[in-house]
Amino acid sequence: MKRSPLLTAAALALAAAISLGLARFSYALLLPPMRAELGWSYATAGAMNTVNAAGYLLGALLAPRCFQAFDARRVMLAGGLASAVLLAAHGLVRSDAALFTLRLLSGLSSAAGFVGGGLLAARLAGRVPARSGLVLGLYYGGTGLGIIASALVVPPLHWPLAWMALGALALLANAIAALATRELVAPPQPGAARAPLPLRPFAFGLASYLMFGLGYIGYMTFIVTLLREQGLGATAIIAFYVLLGCGVVASSWLWAGVLHRHRGGGPMALLNALLALATVLPVWSHHPVAVFVSGALFGSVFLSVVASTTALVRHNAAAAAWPAGIAAFTIVFAAGQIVGPTLVGLIADGAGGLARGLAVSAAALLLGALLALAQKPQKPQKALPA
Repeated sequence: MKRSPLLTAAALALAAAISLGLARFSYALLLPPMRAELGWSYATAGAMNTVNAAGYLLGALLAPRCFQAFDARRVMLAGGLASAVLLAAHGLVRSDAALFTLRLLSGLSSAAGFVGGGLLAARLAGRVPARSGLVLGLYYGGTGLGIIASALVVPPLHWPLAWMALGALALLANAIAALATRELVAPPQPGAARAPLPLRPFAFGLASYLMFGLGYIGYMTFIVTLLREQGLGATAIIAFYVLLGCGVVASSWLWAGVLHRHRGGGPMALLNALLALATVLPVWSHHPVAVFVSGALFGSVFLSVVASTTALVRHNAAAAAWPAGIAAFTIVFAAGQIVGPTLVGLIADGAGGLARGLAVSAAALLLGALLALAQKPQKPQKALPA
């Protein structure tokens, strides 16, 4: 019997849970104990996520070539398996050089899993046009499952054991995704490189997404460290991160209609503006209410910005250009993430600390909102002849 598209999308969501929830965003919870034990500055702590983003950028650049040679589902599952092994390996090393290498490689494997899963989700959404926004939201919202799992697993463990536990969770999630997505077929596309996304019509959307990548990653790298410095207790921090993850899962339903109805940059503008507000809240106020509102708002919005770019490509480009389109947006996303963590870390090491660094992140997100307002709907381009 054929599985419901929504159930298949939920299974695909495990790829996002591995690539972003476990392999990237768990780092915020691990950073404070690692920084204390290994003697890192804020700049070094941020640089760990910078090299992770550099690996992600490399993976995104290689993605179109991979899709010409391999089935997208196999690329996704290979990325998930590699991420599981690399996560566990983080717990076996102590030197900065080894950890930098593992963060780089896990970024590469994450891109394979995430871009491969995103392409499958876009094709699955094409089967159910009336529910395409929900399908895409379910996929990207899967990141929240990884965030929730990280919040429950990481804090009680010494950081090397926590990394190994994350690797085991990723391995389990990848096995479930493999079993539940067997009916999805995305064969190699030898002509994919000849159907590029025309970049000029999407310039404002790409620029907005660059600012999003730069701005959001500062929050997701340092927010737990900031809250600990402000005196928030361990239990409250776990609750904060679980709430953030629940917001990511809920975003599938919150923004599905908006992503389905709007073809231009309006959704990206709205979502980036809300993220700017969420990022600056804990800078303005240390009150627990402000902190938890920030986490809930940020979680319920930030992965929907990612989903909005896939929706933008689907609404405005020919189907043959979707792989190149998703890859192009992923590349600028990764480029922003390369700059963001180290920039915030360098600012935090100077006068003003993490609060000033997160204020800069909020400013980048606000600029992203303004740029997205200028992104207009496009007439889908015809694929170039093979």
